[in-house]
Amino acid sequence: MNNKILEILEFDRIKGQLAQYLVSAAGHRELMQLIPQTDYEAVKALLTETTDGADILRLENGIPIPQLADIKPQLKRLKIKANLNGTELAQITKVLQTSMSVKNFFDQMREKKIKLRVLTTQVDRLVTIPSITQRLVRSVDPDGRINDEASAKLHGIRQLITRTEAEIHQQMEKYTHGKNAKYLSDPIITMRNDRYVIPVIARYRNKFGGVVHDQSASGQTLYIEPAAVVETNNRLRQAQIEERQEMQRVLIELSQMIAPYRHDIGQNETILGHLDFINAKAHWAHDTKATLPLLSKENHVLLRKARHPLIDSQRVVTNDIKIGKDYQAIIITGPNTGGKTITLKTLGIIQLMGQSGLFIPAEEGSTIGIFDNVFADIGDEQSLEQNLSTFSGHMDGVKAILEQITSRSLVLLDELGAGTDPKEGAALAMAILDHIGSKGTMVVITTHYPELKVYGYDRAKTINASMEFDQETLKPTYKLLLGIPGRSNGLEIAQRLGIDSQIIDEAWTFVSDDSQNLNNMIGDLVEQRKKAREESEKLTKLVAENEKAQRNLDEKLTRFNEQRDKLYEQARSKANHQVSIAKKKADRIIHHLRQLEVQQGGNVKENELIDAQGQLNALHRDNPRLQHNSVLQRAKQKHDLHKGDAVLVKSYGQYGELLSKRGNHKWEVQIGILKMEVDENNLEKVAKKDLPREKNVNRRHAVRTTQTRKTSARLDLRGHRYEQAMSELSNFIDHALLNNLSTVTIIHGKGTGALRKGTQQYLQSNPRVKSFSYASPNAGGDGATIVNL
Repeated sequence: MNNKILEILEFDRIKGQLAQYLVSAAGHRELMQLIPQTDYEAVKALLTETTDGADILRLENGIPIPQLADIKPQLKRLKIKANLNGTELAQITKVLQTSMSVKNFFDQMREKKIKLRVLTTQVDRLVTIPSITQRLVRSVDPDGRINDEASAKLHGIRQLITRTEAEIHQQMEKYTHGKNAKYLSDPIITMRNDRYVIPVIARYRNKFGGVVHDQSASGQTLYIEPAAVVETNNRLRQAQIEERQEMQRVLIELSQMIAPYRHDIGQNETILGHLDFINAKAHWAHDTKATLPLLSKENHVLLRKARHPLIDSQRVVTNDIKIGKDYQAIIITGPNTGGKTITLKTLGIIQLMGQSGLFIPAEEGSTIGIFDNVFADIGDEQSLEQNLSTFSGHMDGVKAILEQITSRSLVLLDELGAGTDPKEGAALAMAILDHIGSKGTMVVITTHYPELKVYGYDRAKTINASMEFDQETLKPTYKLLLGIPGRSNGLEIAQRLGIDSQIIDEAWTFVSDDSQNLNNMIGDLVEQRKKAREESEKLTKLVAENEKAQRNLDEKLTRFNEQRDKLYEQARSKANHQVSIAKKKADRIIHHLRQLEVQQGGNVKENELIDAQGQLNALHRDNPRLQHNSVLQRAKQKHDLHKGDAVLVKSYGQYGELLSKRGNHKWEVQIGILKMEVDENNLEKVAKKDLPREKNVNRRHAVRTTQTRKTSARLDLRGHRYEQAMSELSNFIDHALLNNLSTVTIIHGKGTGALRKGTQQYLQSNPRVKSFSYASPNAGGDGATIVNL
């Protein structure tokens, strides 16, 4: 693809929009190299990747890739056996960590049965090195600081430093808080030359002895290391030197450890950058409402409601653009400011975007071609340096285009033949179009020449087009009208702008009758086309609304039938239950009567007792007219839900109030201080008078908890991934609260400390947690946390 077309159509601005979504240096490198492809299979593969990215964005909110620095310089240094510093190792560690997390992310998608087209294969190429990654994470902080756990010796040295510093502070506090404090200009402990010192008033320097390390600008204060702490400071200094030496040894060891894996790490960075780039394409497509284009091997282009991606979406006018199947040349005529040039650029930039693997700013079902090149001559090519006029500049550009076109090229020419005598310019334009047509090349041009309107009507595979103007206001609507040549509105516009009517009348006498008739005919066609389009749009909108209403009705009917059957069964079960209770009572009465008969010799006959019991048993049967039963009516009323209704959440045994509807069948419910989303099948409407009340000034309902399931007071998170562990912890605390557990135990183990840190962060953020602390040494120590709710 020639570079000039990328310049003319401002392809770099599209890349600039994409850059805002990138988070990795490798992704930015890939974006810089992005150019349109000319091979069908290559374009198809790029669009398939973008489709995978769009699916992941829709289903999983995108691929989880953090900010990643450029590690190519570090890998080059490892190649020559150089040692990396902490920051450089931290950047490589992040790449290795991200490789593992991305692999886990795609494994989870496989478990969820989410099928992708091509990205899974690329992710499988990521190389994970768990043992080395864990060692790096344990040794180096994300900011490049070497951790205490990097080596046992470093851990011991830093403990010694901490103890020594505490000893120094303890010694020097005797000077800052004792009777000697009056000799200090300020009772503080500070540092000079990496030694702990105190600020002494100059005239009292002999009170302390020791070493003077600095003095104030005025000379009134001396920074003295007292003699009593010199030895302790020396020990601290020695420990600090040993710390630096051990840190340097650790950096050398870590650099040598990852050096053999530099190729795998470099490949991981490239793959992550590619995934980041796909992520960016998907996010850009979502935010701009771009869609996946269909591909035509025959270069049949059909853009539905296409819009220019660099124009504000609130202002841009969409157009249908079609070329390739029925005609290979479009001649757009009409006055300036109507949108002809933007239409050319819209077609061109959408082709470049599609052939670069980007979704396009058009409606779904749009089709693009795969052109071997897109050429354009748009704008003023006048050059003072080259002594070229506007006409000469354009002709120079057209000449270069004509030398390169093939049957699979697309040519965009703005104001073809302009800048010279109109008759000659029109003749030249027609000859150029004939030459382009003989090559089988697709071409779209704009022009003011009326002769080209007739040319467009006479030539095969050529169609006229124009940009619509409102006939009343003479203002452009920026709508492309295929099949209708543009009408010249010059005299009408001049008259509307206030040019003297005598001048306008005289101008009309110079216009031939044929031209006037042609303009009138075009004006009539434009008006009819506009009315037809408005009517079509109105009907399309009406059909869409009716289809949507029909779908909603069908869905509600299905839901109604399901709910009706369910209520019917519930009512039948409840009615049968009542009958069963009545039958048992009757059996007891009959049994009692039989005992009376036996004991007292009454005159109750056995056959009468049997007949009465049989009649009661006959009440327990299915009744086809049960839908009129009062039990069923009450059941229906319990599920007629509205905002503000009091309800029973059946699964929790809790009473609450409906706040708002969420989706088709879910409600947001307030239960005490808790808000939750509940399916309406789990709700039962109750009278507000039935709600439990608590006498207090706020008149709030008390929340009484019913145990919904057996809940253990212990949660074991060991062996779980971090995200899964945090989710289980949240659910566990919720169930513990609902089951009135006052104290629970969280077992997170010791390990790397990630689960322990995450557990404590969650407990700190939960307002229902009263307090928490590590378990006793014989109950797990810092491998378990006791939580008071």
